Amino acid sequence: MPPEPSPSRPSPLQAEHEAAGASFVDFAGWSMPVRFDSDLAEHRAVREAAGLFDLSHMAQLTLAGPAAAEAADRALVSRVQDLEAGRAKYSLLLADDGGVLDDVVVYRLADDEVLVIANAANHDVVVRSVRERVEGLDVIVTDQDDRALVAVQGPRAAQVLAETPGLEVDDLGSLGYYRITAGSFGATPVLLARTGYTGEDGFEISIRASEAPALWRALRDAGEPLGLVAAGLAARDTLRLEAGMPLYGHELGTSIRPPQAALARVVAASSTAPGAEAARSPLGPDERRLVGLVGEGRRAPRAGYAVFPDESATDPIGEITSGALSPTLGHPIAMAYVDPASAASDTTLYVDLRGSRLPVTVVSLPFYRRKKD
Repeated sequence: MPPEPSPSRPSPLQAEHEAAGASFVDFAGWSMPVRFDSDLAEHRAVREAAGLFDLSHMAQLTLAGPAAAEAADRALVSRVQDLEAGRAKYSLLLADDGGVLDDVVVYRLADDEVLVIANAANHDVVVRSVRERVEGLDVIVTDQDDRALVAVQGPRAAQVLAETPGLEVDDLGSLGYYRITAGSFGATPVLLARTGYTGEDGFEISIRASEAPALWRALRDAGEPLGLVAAGLAARDTLRLEAGMPLYGHELGTSIRPPQAALARVVAASSTAPGAEAARSPLGPDERRLVGLVGEGRRAPRAGYAVFPDESATDPIGEITSGALSPTLGHPIAMAYVDPASAASDTTLYVDLRGSRLPVTVVSLPFYRRKKD
């Protein structure tokens, strides 16, 4: 008999989600809410008001000690030593050949402390790789497995936080994008970052797991009069797709080098981290490029669908990595890796949708940009 599958790990917020009637899915070994009510309603709430997300499956890793920033630079391809305390960077953990092991957000908490947020699916790879790469430095690497992560995303996110009882952040009004600050919820310390994965303004709050349910309820109760709703993984995926943000396992992976995904800018020119030199190499003539695609009608390309140069071609020139009918824009959108000759903007290509060819047009990413005040 085959072994019984391991049960999914529950989020610290599992009981809250069950009480709200969420539907669950196994995601990277975690039982996570895929939706609470309607994917479309949750997506629209984030674009128009605010959404409340459970991100507790994400890995939280701290590097502490005199060599914390140097250690981060040994592991990641960005220059954390150049960051001021309170600032953050999007970065990459690469294999020796330049393939992407994970994409992360790294925060300079203090001169001697760095926080790395990594994808749940790559938790073990990130923890192991970072520890191996920083051996010999005066730094302690800690897997913060006892912490939860909650996000509020949308144009009213800052208002929701400001009106949440017990949540104290001294400089919330002046906290800039890709910055992080310390605060408290009641007597519990929190870290609050102005970052996110939806294309909207928003915040991510790291808190001790045992206190996460109380924070979730406080945010929900404060936000509901402002239009906030709890949102699941399905809405998060369509939101990030509209914003042109890559998802590991779709747009990123060990077979993809950063320049293919238009992420060459992430690799610091001075980085000596594993994979950095390979990642700085120019794109080869046969390396596919990531592009955006838009279509018409209501049928959307999905991950794995083949892309062709014309209606009758038999040899594909690319493959869809993510696709959906955009709730905000009202037409099909997708990201795909295609051959260099087919990657120019305004090129017409065709996606095979179960035997029929859907015409699509190559466009620059992102598909959607939020309106800024």
